[in-house]
Formats: sequence, structure tokens, C-alpha cells
Amino acid sequence: MIFNVSAASGWIEVVCGSMFSGKTQELIRRLKLANIAKQKVQVFNSHLDVRYAKEHIVSHDKSTLSARPVKTAKEILKEVLPETQVVGIDEAHFFGPEIVGVAQKLADSGRRVIVAGLDQDYRGEAFDNMAKLMAVSEFVTKNLAICMVCGNPAHFSQRLTDSGRRIVVGAGDKYEARCRKCFKPEK
Repeated sequence: MIFNVSAASGWIEVVCGSMFSGKTQELIRRLKLANIAKQKVQVFNSHLDVRYAKEHIVSHDKSTLSARPVKTAKEILKEVLPETQVVGIDEAHFFGPEIVGVAQKLADSGRRVIVAGLDQDYRGEAFDNMAKLMAVSEFVTKNLAICMVCGNPAHFSQRLTDSGRRIVVGAGDKYEARCRKCFKPEK
């Protein structure tokens, strides 16, 4: 979606889904299109995501875009330049509930805000901040992956390692995409 940002009010776009569903790839695609349209773009990512690079968002297929790592969502508000028209935020599920208010403030100021993140954790439980972002956004895209067991459409992230923590940063070494039939949630 490309819109004339200067003629429109701001809005929020959410790209969600499981691991390996192409969320970051879609975020990068939309942000690159905004760059081509000569819109001023700023990109942010959680400081926790250092799987591939520290100051870039990187998709699993190795598409990249420069990004500023931040510890809290509120840091984004401090870092956004006045001339910025489009704000990209990757791994939004890593941020606390304040990400919802931050995205709304940015959109209320006339900016296009594109947010990507997991909609569910490894137990199949919703990330509340992502659910709330979807509720207040103008556009929601839910991507599906391919189940690594049977090849069906997958919308769950199966954790392959033991950990009591809700958030464990990883890629194919720690997670697989699974369909409803093949998903085995940790109890």
C-alpha cells in the first residue's frame, strides 16, 4: 500500500503471523517502496533482536534495512525526526504495552506507522500488545508460514528448545512453523 502521506491523516499497519511467515520481509518491502516514493522513513527494532545484525532489521531470507535498536517503545518517540513520514517498527511483540500508545501518537501526528511482530507466543497465546495494535490499526496483514512437519499453512511457532521464559530470541535453531494439527504447545 502506497498512499500520499502529505494528503492523508496518519494510520497504523500491522503485519503479524508466526515465525518464518515473512513479517520482516513484508515490512522491509513496504519501507523500501516508501523510500522509492521519496518519503522520509525511519526504522526501529528491539535491542533484543541481534540474531543477524545489531543495527539492521533482517529477514530470514537475508533482506536487510538499516534500523535503530531501542530498549523501550517510548524511545521511538524521542528518536523520530519531525520530517519523518513513515515509521517502521519490527519485533513489536518484544515491546511492552506502551507500543500501542506510541504507534497511536505517531499515527495521530500524521505518520504512516508499519508494525511487524508475532501475534502468538510459543504456547499459542496472544501477545496482548499485538492484539491491541491490531484492534486500533487501519490495516492488518496476517501472514502464514508453511508447516515444517506436513506442509500445510502454519500460523503457530513451535519452540524446539526448553525454556521457562516467554521470549527466547532465535530462528530455525529454536523454532519451527507449525499448522494447527502439528502444533504441540508446551504446557
